Amino acid sequence: MTGTESDPNARAKRYQTAIDMAAYADQQGFTSVNVEEHHLADNGWLPSPITMASAIAARTDHVGIGVMALLVSLYDPIRLAEDLAVLDLLSEGRLNFVAGMGYRDIEFHAMDKPYQERGAWMDHVLETLLAAWRDEPFEYRGKMINVTPKPFTQPHPTFLVGGMSKPAARRAARLGLPFCPPISTPVLEAYYYEQLDKYQQQGFVYSPEADFSLLFIDENPDQAWDELGHYFLNEVVEYSSWKKEGLSRPLEFNSDSVDALRAEGRYEIITPQTCLERHQQRPDYTATLHPLIGGMPLDRGWQCLRLYAEKVLAPLKASSP
Repeated sequence: MTGTESDPNARAKRYQTAIDMAAYADQQGFTSVNVEEHHLADNGWLPSPITMASAIAARTDHVGIGVMALLVSLYDPIRLAEDLAVLDLLSEGRLNFVAGMGYRDIEFHAMDKPYQERGAWMDHVLETLLAAWRDEPFEYRGKMINVTPKPFTQPHPTFLVGGMSKPAARRAARLGLPFCPPISTPVLEAYYYEQLDKYQQQGFVYSPEADFSLLFIDENPDQAWDELGHYFLNEVVEYSSWKKEGLSRPLEFNSDSVDALRAEGRYEIITPQTCLERHQQRPDYTATLHPLIGGMPLDRGWQCLRLYAEKVLAPLKASSP
């Protein structure tokens, strides 16, 4: 979620609405509610995904809670192990996350973490998480410690290692963890499986479909693009301003035109009927909604969610055996 409200009451309302939306999604049978993590973003990008996910866990009973991605290289590993264990307990095992390394040097600077050592630090964090969640003490910096509480999910909360490089794929394989590149890359996926064989580990690759897009549901897409397109552009321009040479990111965009953004197809405004037809034609289709994109007005975000619940989910449930 993003938003740049200057009024603290409006900022609070946006966060409270996000939690209300998660509770609504839970009641309506959505599969997952996801949060993200970015720091020092001019558009107010959520910086505290564990806090937000914990609030969502307290208001929901069934929906999965994802952190996509959790920038683990910015954290103290013991504190992170504790916080994630508590979140996993609060949610009774509904937590899942992608462990990301991060790539913006300003974020590492702000968190007092050396940017040039981020790969080694991520190795340390992941190894520490896995050790901390085992039901036994382990050696940490020369002393034996036992981190408590242990998570609800055993042997550990569900998570994947994110990345778009061979070191990321190798890291995931060495630790026996699933690998999650943000876009499908056959060469990198093949390398991951080679590394699994090398380390005698088991794992799998999960990446979005080639036609993945972020959706907003509206009865009149043309009018909605005219009225709301600048909110989409706000978020995309901010995200794209963090571009790193040699780093592929699926949602980057090199224009300041709403029309060009619409034509690209990574962000879509579609009718409930179009969305329903996609589900009916492809049983494995995943609709990923983004109701609070770029400071979207709260009432329009609610309209998007309710249209999906009432005109897409409800008919799908009614037609299922």
